Amino acid sequence: MAEKTSVAERGRETAALAPTLYETAVNPTLAINPAKTTEGLNTMTNNTKDFLAFGKANFEAITASGKIWVTGVQDLNKQFAGTAMASYEESMALAKALSAVKSVKEVIDLQRTLGVASVSRAAADAKTLADASAKLTEQAMAPLKARLAVAIGSLKKAA
Repeated sequence: MAEKTSVAERGRETAALAPTLYETAVNPTLAINPAKTTEGLNTMTNNTKDFLAFGKANFEAITASGKIWVTGVQDLNKQFAGTAMASYEESMALAKALSAVKSVKEVIDLQRTLGVASVSRAAADAKTLADASAKLTEQAMAPLKARLAVAIGSLKKAA
């Protein structure tokens, strides 16, 4: 505890000896050219505010993008689960139908018919999920693209 007090005391002593930034930089500059100094300080303050606002807007865009992504992934998972359930039900129906056949020819015909339908449905489901994934990516990137456009516009304006 004594060491902490010692460090705190040394800090106070150093602070008491060191002149403040205002006394060493701002006040003498104000005395030389008050209008230019005030203008420079205002510009610096405004630039800092603009920088903070830009960062806040970027954060909001990232947050919005994340929310869109999470919601979209949940929807994709529901679609995928629905597809998996439909596939399971088809398999159960096939097994039930196969148990009722009376000849090898019926088995082959049933498997061919249901197999073709199953492959077609799987391809359609895969396309649906791929399209939904692409759409989700586009939606989630929209807030970030908008921020990028603002950043490019700011750079063009500054140049």
